[in-house]
Amino acid sequence: MLPTLRTRTSLPSLVEEFFNGDLFPKFFDWESRYSIPAVNIVEGKDEYRIEVAAPGLTKEDFKIQLDNNVMTVSSEKEEKKEEKDEKVMRREFSYCSFRRSFSLPETVNTDKIKATHKDGILQITIPKKEEAKEKPAREIKIS
Repeated sequence: MLPTLRTRTSLPSLVEEFFNGDLFPKFFDWESRYSIPAVNIVEGKDEYRIEVAAPGLTKEDFKIQLDNNVMTVSSEKEEKKEEKDEKVMRREFSYCSFRRSFSLPETVNTDKIKATHKDGILQITIPKKEEAKEKPAREIKIS
């Protein structure tokens, strides 16, 4: 049984969503601020792997929590940009967050979950318990 995905994210206001169309295409940057990272869930022989594609985020931007076999991966990032000139001052604030939850099967060893981050990919390795691992086929002798 693969881990089950639950999704929850911060949503933009109705005004932001409305003006996100062709009216001001460069003003509101929907794709980078409000998209939910893509996730791959892979079942291997001895483990499950969850790969979260989140370019632009560092390992410090992520938080992984486990509560009653529900693993939650989340991130909150706030950026502040300020440009000053003699007559013009411009400030831009952006905030992006996401939260993805996975219901883990009882057959995993939650004490040995590991996570790594490389090239914009967060990879979480969830090992299976010994009794859940696939056993090789064997022949049973008839007596």
